[in-house]
Amino acid sequence: MLHAGFYYSDSSFKARFSRDGCRRLTEYCLERELPINRCGKLVVARSESDHAGIDELKRRAATNGVRVEEVDETGAREIEPRARTVGRALFSPTTASVDPRRVLAALTADATGLGVEIATATAYRRRVGDIVSTSRGQFPVKFVVNAAGLYADTIAHDHGIGRQYRILPFKGLYLYGDERERLRTNVYPVPDLGNPFAGVHFTVTVDGHVKIGPTATPAFWREQYAWFSRFRLGEFAEIAARELGLLARNDFGFRDLAVAEIRKYWRPRLAAMAARLVPDIRAEHFRTWGPPGIRAQLFDVRKRKLEMDFVVEGDERSLHVLNAVSPAFTCALPFADYLVERVGELVA
Repeated sequence: MLHAGFYYSDSSFKARFSRDGCRRLTEYCLERELPINRCGKLVVARSESDHAGIDELKRRAATNGVRVEEVDETGAREIEPRARTVGRALFSPTTASVDPRRVLAALTADATGLGVEIATATAYRRRVGDIVSTSRGQFPVKFVVNAAGLYADTIAHDHGIGRQYRILPFKGLYLYGDERERLRTNVYPVPDLGNPFAGVHFTVTVDGHVKIGPTATPAFWREQYAWFSRFRLGEFAEIAARELGLLARNDFGFRDLAVAEIRKYWRPRLAAMAARLVPDIRAEHFRTWGPPGIRAQLFDVRKRKLEMDFVVEGDERSLHVLNAVSPAFTCALPFADYLVERVGELVA
């Protein structure tokens, strides 16, 4: 998804970068003739209590310079005949869907064309002085930029940065509909703006298919993509202990979140939640779970809270992107510009 940028408070990195990121990645896809579905996003109210949220989203859109259109129930049906809203809805015409693999392949080709060497399947081990050790040998370095996602915290700690932070992984799954399920636009609920997760929604993929989700289930190790793949006992012990503590104290509603997310693995339950947005969907049309993703969510162990915005810290030797969750893909190009500026400031 390329998100337009009206969900985020005006003081945040997310607001700062998502509007321009959406525009620039849209232009990039058009210039490179990459697949893009400029289908927009309809944010619907499930009850009148969501109207205050619509007002806040409109305010944020105006502050962030993002175009949105408020519509009534009739207008919402004209945009997406199958969607249901109570009284009011918001439409974002600049939201789009792309194929992330194709985008990354194009960016990779651009980078290698400029002489950048990209080493995949290579694990960071440690840094000693001006030498970084990896699973593919040693590399001399002057400055390290760490954007390692699920392992960003451990690399930062090796540099003495961000000691109060730990990655708390969440597994996300989407449930795909068959060819009988089609929508014109993405359909989202009004979000809980105090929660980093967007809630169950409908995504229209770049090729026009429909999926519902995602889940956001606490994972027990960083790369728990399937059963015991990439299991690491040390990670399991640390993360499971932390999650048990969060369950016991219910910090930031973690226990309630975990229970609600586990229930989403029952397909009829997930379909019923989605049906609040599009009432005529059929659960039997949604049978295929897509590949899982892991959200590298940053947790402040001192304040005992999830970080909602991007977090970047560094010194004269390194810069660390500690939290870059959704909409980081949308924000990628202007966010990268910002990181380059930070590196220049730190090494000056």
